[in-house]
Amino acid sequence: MTLKLGMVGGGQGAFIGGVHRMAARLDGRWELVAGALSSNPARAAASAADLGIAPDRSYSDFAQMALAEVSRPDGIDAVAIVTPNHLHAKVATAFLRAGIAIICDKPMTATLAEAEELAALAAETSVPFVLTQTYTGYPMVREARRMIAEGAIGAVRHVQVEYLQDWLAGPVEQSGQKQAVWRTDPHMSGEGGCIADIGTHAVNLATFVTGLGLQAVLADLTAFEPGRRLDDNAAVLLRFDGGAKGMSWASQITPGTKNALRFRIAGERGGLAWDQENPDLLEFTPLGETTRLMRRGDGLTQTPSRIPSGHPEGYLEAFATLYADAADLIEGNGLASTRALATAED
Repeated sequence: MTLKLGMVGGGQGAFIGGVHRMAARLDGRWELVAGALSSNPARAAASAADLGIAPDRSYSDFAQMALAEVSRPDGIDAVAIVTPNHLHAKVATAFLRAGIAIICDKPMTATLAEAEELAALAAETSVPFVLTQTYTGYPMVREARRMIAEGAIGAVRHVQVEYLQDWLAGPVEQSGQKQAVWRTDPHMSGEGGCIADIGTHAVNLATFVTGLGLQAVLADLTAFEPGRRLDDNAAVLLRFDGGAKGMSWASQITPGTKNALRFRIAGERGGLAWDQENPDLLEFTPLGETTRLMRRGDGLTQTPSRIPSGHPEGYLEAFATLYADAADLIEGNGLASTRALATAED
C-alpha cells in the first residue's frame, strides 16, 4: 500500500524539504500528492508544479490545506512539516486537530511552552506524531542500541557524544545565505541556535542508544561569532537515570568538521563507539579484550538493512528508515521498529 503524503514548507531552494521527499520515495511507501510549499502563493504554485502536484492540491496556506485534505476521500495520510522552526507548532496543531498524522522535522517547536502544548494535544488526539531524529535510522546505531539493551557492555557508566560542524565559523548570515539567515534569527529558529539545530541530534543519540532518560543537564551556550544572536557552540554535562553521566558538545564553528556526529559509550563490561562519517562501522570492545570492528551486514550484526555489506548506507537511507517506520505506525502494523521513532512526548 502506498500512503499519501502532504508537505508544508520545502519549496524551491529549500534543503530539508528535498531530503524528506527523497527519503519518503526510497522504499515506495509514500507518494507526495499535496503541499503548502511556500507562504508566497506564486512560489507555492511553482514549487508544486515542479514536483507534479496537481494544482487543486497546491495550497498557499497550511490551515486551508489541513481542512481541505481531511475533507477529501483521497486526503493525505500524513503531513511532513519542513518549515523553519518557528512555524512547527502552528502547523502541527492545525493538522493534529484535523486528525492527520504528523512527520515533523526537528526541533519539534521553537520554545518549551509550545512543546508542552503540542505534546498535550498529540496525547489528547492520539494522532501519530513522528519527529525525524535522522541518525536513529542508521543500522549500526540501532545495532548499538540492541547490544546495550541485551547487556553487551553491562550497565552504562558514561556517554560522550558530539556533533561538530564549521559552516558558521564566519559571519555567514551577513552574506544572505538562506540557511544561515533563518538559523541565526531567534524569531525563526526559536530560543536555540546550534543547540536546536544539531545539539538535539547529539543528545537524542545518547538517549536513544543507551535507552536512558535524562535527569539533569548543565549547559554552557556561547555565541562566539561577534554579533550573532543565537548560540553557535554548546557544551553540556549530562546526568542520566540510574547514575550514568555524560557530556555533549555541539558546535558549528569548529574548523575542519562537516557533520562529525560521534558517540562513545563506556559500560561496566565494555564499550561502543560510532562515527556518522563512517556509518557502516561500529567499534565494540569487551572489557579486557581486543577491539572488534563490526561492519553492517557482516553476519555478526542482527539489525537488517537494505543493501549488501560494502555498499555504503548513509544519510538518505537513515532518513528513509524513519519514513518506513512511520508508514508501519500509520498502517498499524505494530512492528518493533516503530518503537524506535521519536514522539511528541520524547
